[in-house]
Amino acid sequence: MSLRTRVDLIVHSATQLLTLEGGPQRGTDFGRLGLIADGAVAISDGMILAAGPSKDVRGRYVAAHELDASGKVVLPGFVDAHTHLVWAGDRAAEFEQRLAGATYMEILAAGGGILSTLRETRAASEDALLHSTRARLRRMAEHGTTTAEAKTGYGLDLETELRMLRVIRRLQEEGPIKIIPTFLGAHAVPPEFVGDPGEYTTFLVNEALPAVRDWWVLNAGTDPLPFTDVFCEEGAFAPEQARRILQRSSELGFPLKIHAEEFSSFGAARLAVEMGAVSADHLNRIQAADIAALGRSSTVAVLLPATPFGLADPTYAPAQALIEAGAIVALGSDLNPGTAWCENLQFVMALACRAMRLTPAQAVAAATINAAAAVGCSDHVGSLEPGKDADFVLLEVEDYRHIAYRFGGNLAAAVYRQGKRISPG
Repeated sequence: MSLRTRVDLIVHSATQLLTLEGGPQRGTDFGRLGLIADGAVAISDGMILAAGPSKDVRGRYVAAHELDASGKVVLPGFVDAHTHLVWAGDRAAEFEQRLAGATYMEILAAGGGILSTLRETRAASEDALLHSTRARLRRMAEHGTTTAEAKTGYGLDLETELRMLRVIRRLQEEGPIKIIPTFLGAHAVPPEFVGDPGEYTTFLVNEALPAVRDWWVLNAGTDPLPFTDVFCEEGAFAPEQARRILQRSSELGFPLKIHAEEFSSFGAARLAVEMGAVSADHLNRIQAADIAALGRSSTVAVLLPATPFGLADPTYAPAQALIEAGAIVALGSDLNPGTAWCENLQFVMALACRAMRLTPAQAVAAATINAAAAVGCSDHVGSLEPGKDADFVLLEVEDYRHIAYRFGGNLAAAVYRQGKRISPG
């Protein structure tokens, strides 16, 4: 009789275990779940050692603790590929304005929108920002998110942008969710540069980006540099300005993202491909040539259906065309105070199935392994396979399709990050 290897934890007897093994998915491969009936996962030191049928895993390993997942689905922790996590205040009054007919860009042009949140965020202390953001993170974890991207972009001056990065760093250290930082100094043109986006672009290129890099190297040790993102949109940054910002970011070593084709078609997704960006996000009004370019590239198409839902905008990203073109499609919440205050990726997945015709399996892949690719960490999160972080969710159902079939509630019975339970706490 062979000796069994000792591990810290075995999760066993899952009615369905979804491994999502094999890396980011596209084309006909998109939606491959690696489903194992009566599945198990062996975990040690926060890492996955094995995943497979319960009989096989329990035959090879013996655990200090076991978790019986009978009657439940076990799947990778959700990865939220796009959030504006750190802010102060709210924009409930603007929601009412939009119901009365005002558009998002009209509100922004009148000094509201991003600029409204800018004023409140600039006025907030670091501890106040930390407190409000921590509450949002807790709610995200309760719904199964174990990794989330988090952008700055509500300061648009160096002092406040660095304050937001400090908050992100502090939350990275304390948990419970793994946070991937993004510098979004190019979110809007701040009041100091009103009417002169070119001059603000020059400030970002010559002053802000080098200062952020220097601050990060000094304060974050060997951690990778954050992403740089640009809101390439009419009323924000034109393509030539976005290119300048992304080019300088690349020269300084920042990996790239871009807000693309949310309200108008600027060719920003094609720019993302040309610049080697990790992702192009939104894409509600992307054109055929840009869809084809994404399909030929490794740039991930991050779709954010909660945003048009929040805006009552009938135009959603053309997910089916992107899938048919072979693009890597991911999902994010776009959590923000103006258009998508949504901390529940389960709802985002259900909405993606209804509004963009993803299958439930594709929605799961888009919110796990493909979303991990969109934030540059598919090598250690997004699937349940040996060598990866033991981030997983137990759903209080026997069939994964319920996560899209139902909506508005919370099916997560328990959420684990690196083998430790983070919710319910």
